[in-house]
Amino acid sequence: MGRKKEVVFDEQPPDFDHENPYKDPVAMIEMREYLVREKWIDIETSKIIRDKLRWCYRIEGVNHLQKCRHLVQQYMDSTRGIGWGKDGRHPDQHGPKPVESLE
Repeated sequence: MGRKKEVVFDEQPPDFDHENPYKDPVAMIEMREYLVREKWIDIETSKIIRDKLRWCYRIEGVNHLQKCRHLVQQYMDSTRGIGWGKDGRHPDQHGPKPVESLE
């Protein structure tokens, strides 16, 4: 026996119906848990980028405007549309999220 190499989550509950969400209560709860999990992942990703940005400001000093610009852009992109109750739209209607590495 050994540890698993990675954790695999389902992308979405397979039988959730957006038009009639109350049709299957189990699928509705699974969808809600999925949305909460994805929201927490986005929030924690933003926190990691924020910490990297703080360190960049401290290390670079007066040159932080040029040296940390890419982290500022990553942080601004990662904070768009996240948070609890930002607006009344469904998370699918926020548009595509930019995909960037944390390096």
